[in-house]
Amino acid sequence: MTPKIFITIGIIFYAVVVPFFEINNTHVFNPAWEPHARLHEAWQLSTNTAIGIFSLWLTWSKNNIRLAALMTTFVTGGFLVSYCLRDYYGGSMILSDGSEKTILGLNLGLFAYSLAIFLAIAAVTIQKRSLLKYSQA
Repeated sequence: MTPKIFITIGIIFYAVVVPFFEINNTHVFNPAWEPHARLHEAWQLSTNTAIGIFSLWLTWSKNNIRLAALMTTFVTGGFLVSYCLRDYYGGSMILSDGSEKTILGLNLGLFAYSLAIFLAIAAVTIQKRSLLKYSQA
């Protein structure tokens, strides 16, 4: 059960929490953003939510922790790559009002998505050890 909960936490971050924070006037409805950028934002949110729904199905219906963890790592890892490369393309996590969402002094996205990857790795490791232990019994 623990691997499924770990994977679910990561999925909730990218499939529910991020859309909740971004479907508003700071992102999707931000009048300062080019319409094309807003389209890409809506596309990214809907794609990530669809991947999250699929990953929840993999986790809870098929018990496929490894593939759900891989999908979670793709989505959250993509953010981490973008975050690390932000200076190269002029990106920023500073909102249009000048604020930045942080937790424990770290950017909220950096914290949550790093945690999601850690939980995905932990879930796969726990499941693998459990299956190995079961097969040796």
